[in-house]
Amino acid sequence: MHCPFCQHEDTRVIDSRVSEDGSTIRRRRECEACSERFNTFETAELKLPALIKSDGRREAFDDRKLRTGFERALQKRPVTVEQVDAAVRGVIHALRMTGERELPSRRLGVFVMDELKKLDQVAYVRFASVYRRFEDVADFREEIERLERDLPGLSTEQLPLLGEPVRGSKR
Repeated sequence: MHCPFCQHEDTRVIDSRVSEDGSTIRRRRECEACSERFNTFETAELKLPALIKSDGRREAFDDRKLRTGFERALQKRPVTVEQVDAAVRGVIHALRMTGERELPSRRLGVFVMDELKKLDQVAYVRFASVYRRFEDVADFREEIERLERDLPGLSTEQLPLLGEPVRGSKR
C-alpha cells in the first residue's frame, strides 16, 4: 500500500485488530521511507443488489442514503448511534440474503420498516407515512392501530402511540 504522506510504495503492518462486530479489520501501518504511521480498514466487498426505482430506473445501492433515511426517521428520538449502526447492518444483511442481483426499491423500504419497528415506533410511523404516502390523519391512525396489533407487548421503554396516557401525566 502506498504511503498517504510521501507516496512511497511500501508500508508495513504493525498491528491488526478485528472490530467488535467482526466485519472490519483495522490495520496500523508504518511507511518504510518516512516512518509516518496511519490506519487502514479492511472489509469484505460483497456486491449488493441494484435497486429498481418505481419509474424503472436502476440505481446502485448506497449505504449512505440508507443511513440518512434512518437518521431522518429517528431525528430527535432516543436512539443511539450504535442502534442505528445495527439497524443499517440488519438491512444490508437482509439485502444480501435475498441473493438477488436486482431488487425493487419498495422491498428495501420494507426491510427498513422492519428494523424501525423494532427500534422506535414513532420513527417507524414517520417513515411509513412517507413510504406509504399517507394522505390524512386516518392513514396515520390505521398504521398505528396495525402497529399495536402486530406488537401486542409494546416495549415498556417507549411511550404509547395512542390511547392511554402515560402514568403520572395529566392528559
